Amino acid sequence: MTDIIKAFLVGGAFCAIGQLLIDKTRLTPARILTGYVVAGVFLSAAGIYEPVADFAGAGATVPLTGFGHLLAEGVRDAVDSDGVKGILTGGLVAAAGGISAALICGLSSALLFRQKDKN
Repeated sequence: MTDIIKAFLVGGAFCAIGQLLIDKTRLTPARILTGYVVAGVFLSAAGIYEPVADFAGAGATVPLTGFGHLLAEGVRDAVDSDGVKGILTGGLVAAAGGISAALICGLSSALLFRQKDKN
């Protein structure tokens, strides 16, 4: 049960920070989301995000900062095994499963359900 509480607290903190950025700044949601991915990359490169992910589990790996962490770890692993080529391929290989699942779910939804006008 404590794993659920840790995930909720860390994931909730990410959401609260995002909401504060929306409410208190002139940043658009798209810029905030992009900033979260970039922050995940930088925090991962600095070695800060891995302990957070180990502590919070899905509370840290599911948000967009977790996606940035996934990309950074993929590049790091690919550079270790493939050299310079890994800079270009590592992030894509690491995230391929999640991106494929999102594309398949989106396509399935588009095929199964009718689009409705907003009016």
